[in-house]
Amino acid sequence: MDLVVDIGNSDTVFGLIRTKDLELVDHWRIRTRKDKTADEHESFVQSILGNRGFSPSDLRHVVVGSVVPNHTLGLVKGLENLGRSGCVVVEPSSQLPVSLQVDEPLTVGVDRIVNTLAAKVLYDRDVLVVDCGTATSFDCITAEGVFIGGVIAPGIEAGADWLAEKTAKLPSVELLPPEKVIGKRTEECVRSGIFFSSVDAVDGIVNRIELEWGISDLSVVVTGGYGELVSPHLKRANHHEPFLTLYGLALAGRFIVQGSVGHS
Repeated sequence: MDLVVDIGNSDTVFGLIRTKDLELVDHWRIRTRKDKTADEHESFVQSILGNRGFSPSDLRHVVVGSVVPNHTLGLVKGLENLGRSGCVVVEPSSQLPVSLQVDEPLTVGVDRIVNTLAAKVLYDRDVLVVDCGTATSFDCITAEGVFIGGVIAPGIEAGADWLAEKTAKLPSVELLPPEKVIGKRTEECVRSGIFFSSVDAVDGIVNRIELEWGISDLSVVVTGGYGELVSPHLKRANHHEPFLTLYGLALAGRFIVQGSVGHS
């Protein structure tokens, strides 16, 4: 079994993935904290494993991917003794069976790279991955596992934070789908504006990408922390795969250690 860790700007997601069949056994999410020590990370993960009926001896690989570089080292130090094969850190320079056909490949986020690998293995067709997190990213990925570029836009949470910060009278609201577009109270108006502007922005960008890419009936895969919230309201979402990045990390770790993405 592999422990995979996706360190994002807002949240860090842990997943336990069975090695032989790429099945997600368990997962948990915490806020990304940059002030935790290596010992605190190790103690926390061991405690979670124990509470869920697992032990470090169950772990074959520990695989970490991060878009928060100054947080990575402490977490890796805390986890490096848990896996039987040590701790694998996936980086933009990692040799993986994908291709980054962009101007500056070393600046591509690790999450986008492993999403490319997961999309290649799981879908085997041209796909657009929409990752709804702190930012909303759109990744154009070919069936052969070539990342040809994409779009990065503000995430749904960014709109809520901006309104709360920049306006004196508009309240902070919980990010939930409103029952109606037309609100009768200020809170309802704010929630509707934040939510539907984000949803319509995703559909609009998907349409523009499809037109420019020249692929009719483009397959759209939605993932990320807000994917479950947003995907039912999108006109252009074909698949919702909340753990695409975790699967990609598991596949990347196996390739780095074994030279293969097979489920051995």
